Amino acid sequence: METLPTSLPFEDPILVFALAVVCFLVAPILMERYRLPGIVGIILVGALIGPNALGLLDRGETIVLLGNVGVVYLMFLAGLEIDLAEFRNNRAQSVGFGLLSFLVPQVSGTVVGVYLLGFSWLTALLFASVFASHTLLAYPVVSRLGIGDNRAVTATIGGTIFTDTLALLVLAVVAAAAVGDVTVGLWLQLVAGLVLFFGGTWFLVPRVGRWFFRTVHEESYFEYLFVIAVAFVAAYAAEIAGFEAIIGAFVAGLAINPLVPRHGVLMNRVEFVGNALLIPFFLLSVGMLVDFRIVFGTPATLILTGVLVAMTVATKLGAAATAGWLYGYTTDEVGSVFGLSVGQAAAALAVTLVGFEIGLFDDALVNAVVLMILVISVLAPTVTDRYGRNIALAEEQPYELTDTPQRILLPFSQDSKYHEELLDVAMLLRKPDSTEPIYTLTVVRPGSGDRTDAAVANAEQNLDRSAAYAAGAEVPIDSQTRVTGNVASGIVRAATENRASTVLIGWDGADSRTQSTFGRTIDRVLRQTSQQVVVTRVHSPLNVTERVAVLLPPEIDHNDGFYEAVRSVKILANGLGADLHAYAVGGDPEHYRTLLNRVSPDVSVFVHGVDGWSDVYELLEGIAADEFVVAMSARRGRLGWHAELQTLPKRIATTTPGNFAVVYLRAERTGDERRFLEL
Repeated sequence: METLPTSLPFEDPILVFALAVVCFLVAPILMERYRLPGIVGIILVGALIGPNALGLLDRGETIVLLGNVGVVYLMFLAGLEIDLAEFRNNRAQSVGFGLLSFLVPQVSGTVVGVYLLGFSWLTALLFASVFASHTLLAYPVVSRLGIGDNRAVTATIGGTIFTDTLALLVLAVVAAAAVGDVTVGLWLQLVAGLVLFFGGTWFLVPRVGRWFFRTVHEESYFEYLFVIAVAFVAAYAAEIAGFEAIIGAFVAGLAINPLVPRHGVLMNRVEFVGNALLIPFFLLSVGMLVDFRIVFGTPATLILTGVLVAMTVATKLGAAATAGWLYGYTTDEVGSVFGLSVGQAAAALAVTLVGFEIGLFDDALVNAVVLMILVISVLAPTVTDRYGRNIALAEEQPYELTDTPQRILLPFSQDSKYHEELLDVAMLLRKPDSTEPIYTLTVVRPGSGDRTDAAVANAEQNLDRSAAYAAGAEVPIDSQTRVTGNVASGIVRAATENRASTVLIGWDGADSRTQSTFGRTIDRVLRQTSQQVVVTRVHSPLNVTERVAVLLPPEIDHNDGFYEAVRSVKILANGLGADLHAYAVGGDPEHYRTLLNRVSPDVSVFVHGVDGWSDVYELLEGIAADEFVVAMSARRGRLGWHAELQTLPKRIATTTPGNFAVVYLRAERTGDERRFLEL
């Protein structure tokens, strides 16, 4: 029988883990009562229960290990969640802010260190590099507020790679100079490591990822294990190349970003494990570094702490304000940039510990850095929450309040083998901020006796499995079964009763004796509905999609529902992290580029002119397996309808190896279409 622990710190692994999890649960709840970010509570609790306060837990090997895993996971998640389209559009801002956020603190800190604090030049350079880098401590706040795709936030996250890399380069050079070993060979080694690591990661990770997702179809948790393996292998590879693991994790997140849909099951699992467990361990370990006795320590420690806090705040605020002036950021964006970039932890600790080991930093300076980290750890998320909340409110589009709710109806055939694939498409089409469930439906034809009951029971089991799958992405499902002899009528009635705005139907591309376009059931649904209907074939992994190719028939922009269809396609491309290439048949590319860019969300849009349908068919023959083809189509007899559209789906099915969809535009006006534009 186990005895109750009688000595501190606790050493029983079960008790240590239980206490940590209780802290992760209680601390954020308490902080929310005082309108403070939850991560502040975890850091403060870590300081309270750590070895320098109550002494309940020791910052031993286990806490250090989990803390290191947590910070690597945090940086990986930051790279994974960044909007690559926004990052590419604003890459100049990322580079510019990254350089500003490094140079302003580095130069100012070096000058202050030499002329105010009396440090040597080497010590001053290393002192400045402590706060020249930044750790995205406040990133969980950004993720919670949903402002990760804001231009200023994206530039700040992207700039992390430059600030941390440059700060750690300073560390490497100063450490070598301290032992008199700064040679041409050192510079060549650093440059070679940088090129090999970045080049190797960008080249290998996407290719290995696409191979894995195409070939491995076992349990879905293998996908999660693969993604995490990429993160930590890249982190270790960065260490081999001479850099910190956090840089490797961030680069790995960027490299595999296009293969992890932003609103899918896999992303939800990555975020869940990180936010619930691993990242809190990192925050807890940071808090446990704090020694409250420092506050009552020597004057030298207090002076250094004050200088460090003042320099960190002043220089990071100066860099944020300069970036805001250069790039036209709002006050709230500048505040959010400052909140994100002022955070200090991983890189600052790495610089401090190395500085102490090589004799450039003394005990007073090390303690001052730790206390500075505590102060900044409270400040960073608080400021980010304050200004980020305003950004989130400002980015809400007023017209959405009166917009018809987006409701997706997904009917499954009784013998469908692609429930999960179709659900993935539905989740990609679903707006990220939607609170509506996805309505799944199976229509059962009546039989004799027990056969109908058995068919209904089988349909319900399949729908339950689909609901469980969607629950992994925290997407609610409303499952329904209907018994009727006319499947098309059952789908149409369900669409009407549920007020569906989009009907998503799977199609296998097979010929049918009664086929007009798709087959009897789908053709009848198209004739009897006025909602947007998406007919899709998804037989290969969606997350290997590199681009979305959209076919725009002549005069399609004059059809009712055009902007709604554009928004659906852009939401799809944004969720896949893919560029959108539109092909205007007989139309003006500039005209369509203007129309497509007026609709949210923002994705990289490229519009190409196509002379005629023969060129379209030639284009389809060159479509790669990693392209998702989308054809917009009007219904027969509507403006924008062409006879070629009747056979186009079959041509796509027979000539393209990958996934495709045909989007049938809403057939009649149900409200002011301007609500789909960014007014």
